[in-house]
Amino acid sequence: MDYTSQGYDDVMGAIHLEGVLADRDAWQATRCSIGKAMEVIGTRSAMLIMREAYYGTTRFDDFAARVGITEAVASARLRELADAGLLERSPYREPGQRTRHEYLLTEMGRDLLPAVLALMQWGDKYLQDGKGAPLDLVENDTGEPVRVEVRGESGRAMPLEGLRIRPGEQYRARRLRRP
Repeated sequence: MDYTSQGYDDVMGAIHLEGVLADRDAWQATRCSIGKAMEVIGTRSAMLIMREAYYGTTRFDDFAARVGITEAVASARLRELADAGLLERSPYREPGQRTRHEYLLTEMGRDLLPAVLALMQWGDKYLQDGKGAPLDLVENDTGEPVRVEVRGESGRAMPLEGLRIRPGEQYRARRLRRP
């Protein structure tokens, strides 16, 4: 598809910025959702803890051991992820032991999965020195490969050049209310 004929002629290989966003010198991304997300999961240990949560890890000692971090780092990251709403603490008690907490994925944590899988897929392609993916992500029922892709509502795969960003609905509504 020729995106230049549809107004995507600013920079090939870039997302088209629409309206007031087109002049990048006139605005700053102060409320950037990517920046906010990185504040929550922007450390290696946080991402690896989330990976382990997707693999079914729930106990503190298991997170620390499987991620290869100290108990202090595991404690800090698990607290941060729970405070942010990605994991929830749930008490459990084994016979003769004190009450402890396990960490369970929340809806917010499960909704992060496509981003984590996209990072895995990117790492498989570019960082495995041509050796291929160490793990295959497949459908449980069929065994068929699963991939993360950017798709429009129609289901069509979208290349970078086929995307545009415009001010969000809240911003457009505020602009209409101004005198």
